[in-house]
Amino acid sequence: IRDFKAGQILVTDITDPDWEPIMKTAAAIITNRGGRTSHAAIVSRELGIPAIVGCNDATRVLQSGQEVTACCAEGEVGRVYAGELRFDVHTVDVSQLPRPHTHIMMNIASPELAFKQAAIPNDGVGLARMEFIFANWVQVHPLALTRYDTLEPEVRAKVDEITAGYADKAEFFVDKLAQGIGTLAAAFYPKPVILRLSDFKTNEYAHLVGGALFEPREENPMIGWRGASRYYHPDYREGFVLEVKAIKRVREEFGLTNLLVMVPFCRTPDEGRQVLEVMAEEGLKRGENGLQVYVMAEIPSNIILADQFSELFDGFSIGSNDLTQLTLGVDRDSTQIAALFNERNDSVLRSCAQLIETAHKFGRKVGICGQAPSDYPEFAAFLVEHGIDSMSLIPDAILRTTADVLAIEGERVAA
Repeated sequence: IRDFKAGQILVTDITDPDWEPIMKTAAAIITNRGGRTSHAAIVSRELGIPAIVGCNDATRVLQSGQEVTACCAEGEVGRVYAGELRFDVHTVDVSQLPRPHTHIMMNIASPELAFKQAAIPNDGVGLARMEFIFANWVQVHPLALTRYDTLEPEVRAKVDEITAGYADKAEFFVDKLAQGIGTLAAAFYPKPVILRLSDFKTNEYAHLVGGALFEPREENPMIGWRGASRYYHPDYREGFVLEVKAIKRVREEFGLTNLLVMVPFCRTPDEGRQVLEVMAEEGLKRGENGLQVYVMAEIPSNIILADQFSELFDGFSIGSNDLTQLTLGVDRDSTQIAALFNERNDSVLRSCAQLIETAHKFGRKVGICGQAPSDYPEFAAFLVEHGIDSMSLIPDAILRTTADVLAIEGERVAA
């Protein structure tokens, strides 16, 4: 990582959040492992950087200093060509682009890119990922700040270096997180910005400074101690409280009440109640000062119990990546069974349709924040036909999908 220079192509086995500072400076990213929904694929899409994942032997075949072209313009399969190939640039005049009935929102992560991305025609942010701010602006595990006195000397020295100028270590976390979140909300104000609460897995939290001291080692972190299950748990609640304080500061002190909240990986309605209770105890109460709280629909239980979740939350956002993984029982990071990962499978489509129908009965909105609608026009058509309220997409898919949705809606009107 130390030898990597901005503008080079990053070739590695796999990426995780630790790599994000250099990923955003790369010309392209090529990995041995991972699928369409791996960390490298998701983050590179949001950064607008070409990425080719699951190449198996890229680190063996490609050499440092070798000139190649990474091409993602030929459909679902990316290709690496020897040498530098010519390419054409197509520009689009967005000044006259009409808005579809279905809201077209944006997935964002980086405060540094927020104002630039906000210039793309949009209806707000359907997914603001907090993890990028954690990894790049905060860098320290929240419990390493609230339990600073328990740290080993070398970890404490690293925390001191990062938090220089802050006598109160917890205030460092709240301040930095509020700055990052506030930048996202300000860039799109007054349009809604739906912030997903932190959704690191335990192995990812462990990579933060001091994190290894507070995180268990799990065999399968993807379905382990993540999302809602952390927020009320006595082993992490104080860390979540810092998140809540940062959000409260952005809404109340910064005046950015367009910032809304979304709870990820909420397995049961009871978990949802406990999360809302912790938030309310810290002064962030659903319904007060216009605060709406959404829940990710990414677990089959979210679909099956949609009526009960509707009593707790203002709406749903379909996380098609995890929903597909857990519905089909397919590890989304496995290269060997990547071909089985298919958001267009009937079981996933029926789940989406069932959720929309149930949520609308209770007056709740439904959106989607996975990339399936932008990857597959027929998936977008299915959602529009079933009355989805919004689609949240990576920035470089906004214009193309807006045009697709306008065409789909036009066909429905004509019919």
